[in-house]
Amino acid sequence: MIRLCLKTDINRIYFIINEAAKAYDGVIPDDCYRLPYMPLKELQSEMQRMTFYGWEDSGNLVGVMGSEPMHDVTLVRHAYVLPEWQSQGIGAALLSHVMDGVNTRRVLVGTWTANIRAIKFYQRYGFILQPDKDRLLKTYWGISPRQIETSVVLERRQGLEIRE
Repeated sequence: MIRLCLKTDINRIYFIINEAAKAYDGVIPDDCYRLPYMPLKELQSEMQRMTFYGWEDSGNLVGVMGSEPMHDVTLVRHAYVLPEWQSQGIGAALLSHVMDGVNTRRVLVGTWTANIRAIKFYQRYGFILQPDKDRLLKTYWGISPRQIETSVVLERRQGLEIRE
Protein backbone atom coordinates (compact mmCIF):
# COMPACT_ATOMS: atom_id res chain seq x y z
CA MET A 1 0.00 0.00 0.00
CA ILE A 2 1.24 3.49 -0.87
CA ARG A 3 0.89 6.28 1.63
CA LEU A 4 2.11 9.79 2.26
CA CYS A 5 5.17 9.76 4.49
CA LEU A 6 5.04 11.84 7.64
CA LYS A 7 7.78 13.61 9.58
CA THR A 8 7.53 10.78 12.09
CA ASP A 9 8.72 8.38 9.34
CA ILE A 10 12.12 10.07 9.09
CA ASN A 11 14.08 7.32 10.85
CA ARG A 12 12.56 4.61 8.65
CA ILE A 13 13.15 6.67 5.48
CA TYR A 14 16.74 7.23 6.61
CA PHE A 15 17.15 3.47 7.08
CA ILE A 16 15.64 2.64 3.66
CA ILE A 17 17.77 5.17 1.78
CA ASN A 18 21.00 4.14 3.44
CA GLU A 19 20.35 0.40 3.16
CA ALA A 20 19.40 0.60 -0.51
CA ALA A 21 22.30 2.96 -1.30
CA LYS A 22 24.79 0.28 -0.21
CA ALA A 23 24.35 -1.02 -3.77
CA TYR A 24 26.33 2.05 -4.93
CA ASP A 25 29.49 0.83 -3.17
CA GLY A 26 31.96 -0.05 -5.92
CA VAL A 27 29.56 1.17 -8.62
CA ILE A 28 29.63 4.94 -8.36
CA PRO A 29 33.00 6.72 -8.08
CA ASP A 30 34.66 6.09 -4.73
CA ASP A 31 34.97 9.81 -4.06
CA CYS A 32 31.17 10.13 -4.33
CA TYR A 33 30.25 7.24 -2.04
CA ARG A 34 30.01 7.85 1.69
CA LEU A 35 28.46 6.27 4.75
CA PRO A 36 25.85 7.10 5.64
CA TYR A 37 24.96 7.80 2.05
CA MET A 38 22.42 10.40 3.18
CA PRO A 39 23.10 11.89 6.62
CA LEU A 40 20.05 12.47 8.82
CA LYS A 41 20.44 16.28 8.73
CA GLU A 42 20.41 16.20 4.93
CA LEU A 43 17.26 14.08 4.94
CA GLN A 44 15.60 16.48 7.38
CA SER A 45 16.35 19.32 4.98
CA GLU A 46 15.06 17.34 2.00
CA MET A 47 11.81 16.52 3.81
CA GLN A 48 11.17 20.27 4.24
CA ARG A 49 11.19 20.77 0.44
CA MET A 50 9.59 17.68 -0.97
CA THR A 51 6.83 15.18 -0.50
CA PHE A 52 7.75 11.57 0.19
CA TYR A 53 5.52 8.61 -0.52
CA GLY A 54 6.18 5.17 0.82
CA TRP A 55 5.23 1.59 0.14
CA GLU A 56 4.09 0.01 3.36
CA ASP A 57 3.82 -3.71 4.04
CA SER A 58 2.55 -5.06 7.37
CA GLY A 59 2.96 -1.63 8.95
CA ASN A 60 6.56 -1.09 7.80
CA LEU A 61 7.78 1.19 5.04
CA VAL A 62 9.93 -0.80 2.61
CA GLY A 63 10.32 1.74 -0.21
CA VAL A 64 10.16 5.50 -0.68
CA MET A 65 10.11 8.07 -3.45
CA GLY A 66 10.10 11.84 -3.26
CA SER A 67 8.51 14.46 -5.47
CA GLU A 68 9.71 18.06 -5.57
CA PRO A 69 8.00 20.72 -7.69
CA MET A 70 10.58 23.28 -8.79
CA HIS A 71 9.90 26.17 -11.14
CA ASP A 72 8.47 24.63 -14.32
CA VAL A 73 9.33 20.98 -13.59
CA THR A 74 8.78 18.27 -11.01
CA LEU A 75 11.79 16.34 -9.76
CA VAL A 76 11.52 12.68 -8.81
CA ARG A 77 13.91 12.36 -5.88
CA HIS A 78 15.26 9.71 -3.55
CA ALA A 79 13.70 6.57 -5.01
CA TYR A 80 14.81 3.66 -2.83
CA VAL A 81 13.46 0.21 -2.03
CA LEU A 82 15.01 -2.08 0.55
CA PRO A 83 17.13 -4.70 -1.26
CA GLU A 84 15.02 -7.67 -0.17
CA TRP A 85 11.89 -5.95 -1.55
CA GLN A 86 13.31 -4.98 -4.94
CA SER A 87 12.04 -6.43 -8.24
CA GLN A 88 8.50 -6.77 -6.88
CA GLY A 89 6.95 -3.76 -8.62
CA ILE A 90 7.23 -1.38 -5.65
CA GLY A 91 9.35 1.17 -7.52
CA ALA A 92 6.96 1.10 -10.47
CA ALA A 93 3.95 1.55 -8.19
CA LEU A 94 5.60 4.46 -6.38
CA LEU A 95 6.59 6.09 -9.67
CA SER A 96 3.06 5.74 -11.03
CA HIS A 97 1.68 7.27 -7.83
CA VAL A 98 4.10 10.18 -7.94
CA MET A 99 3.38 10.78 -11.63
CA ASP A 100 -0.37 10.85 -10.94
CA GLY A 101 0.19 13.82 -8.64
CA VAL A 102 2.45 15.83 -10.92
CA ASN A 103 1.13 19.25 -11.96
CA THR A 104 3.91 20.16 -14.39
CA ARG A 105 4.40 19.05 -17.96
CA ARG A 106 8.05 18.09 -17.47
CA VAL A 107 9.30 15.55 -14.94
CA LEU A 108 13.03 15.11 -14.35
CA VAL A 109 15.01 12.49 -12.50
CA GLY A 110 18.74 12.48 -11.90
CA THR A 111 20.89 9.47 -11.14
CA TRP A 112 24.47 8.32 -11.33
CA THR A 113 25.78 7.55 -14.83
CA ALA A 114 26.95 4.18 -13.49
CA ASN A 115 23.50 3.33 -12.11
CA ILE A 116 22.46 1.44 -15.23
CA ARG A 117 19.67 -0.38 -13.40
CA ALA A 118 17.96 2.90 -12.46
CA ILE A 119 18.46 4.37 -15.92
CA LYS A 120 16.83 1.33 -17.54
CA PHE A 121 14.03 1.44 -14.97
CA TYR A 122 13.13 5.03 -15.79
CA GLN A 123 13.46 4.42 -19.53
CA ARG A 124 10.88 1.61 -19.25
CA TYR A 125 8.45 4.24 -17.97
CA GLY A 126 8.96 6.80 -20.71
CA PHE A 127 11.92 8.79 -19.39
CA ILE A 128 14.54 9.83 -21.93
CA LEU A 129 18.21 10.64 -21.27
CA GLN A 130 18.84 14.35 -21.77
CA PRO A 131 21.88 15.64 -23.67
CA ASP A 132 21.90 18.92 -21.69
CA LYS A 133 22.24 17.16 -18.34
CA ASP A 134 24.90 19.57 -17.02
CA ARG A 135 22.61 22.55 -17.49
CA LEU A 136 19.66 20.69 -15.96
CA LEU A 137 21.67 19.51 -12.96
CA LYS A 138 23.00 23.03 -12.33
CA THR A 139 19.51 24.52 -12.68
CA TYR A 140 17.43 22.10 -10.62
CA TRP A 141 19.80 20.29 -8.25
CA GLY A 142 22.21 21.67 -5.66
CA ILE A 143 25.01 19.18 -6.19
CA SER A 144 28.78 19.33 -6.46
CA PRO A 145 30.63 19.70 -9.77
CA ARG A 146 31.93 16.14 -9.30
CA GLN A 147 28.41 14.77 -8.95
CA ILE A 148 27.33 16.73 -12.03
CA GLU A 149 30.22 15.14 -13.93
CA THR A 150 29.17 11.62 -12.90
CA SER A 151 25.38 11.94 -13.23
CA VAL A 152 22.68 11.85 -15.89
CA VAL A 153 19.22 13.38 -16.17
CA LEU A 154 16.18 11.72 -17.67
CA GLU A 155 12.99 13.55 -18.62
CA ARG A 156 9.42 12.50 -19.18
CA ARG A 157 6.77 14.77 -20.61
CA GLN A 158 3.33 14.51 -19.01
CA GLY A 159 0.63 12.93 -21.08
CA LEU A 160 2.54 9.71 -21.71
CA GLU A 161 1.11 6.58 -20.13
CA ILE A 162 3.14 4.51 -17.69
CA ARG A 163 3.25 0.90 -18.84
CA GLU A 164 2.86 -1.52 -15.92
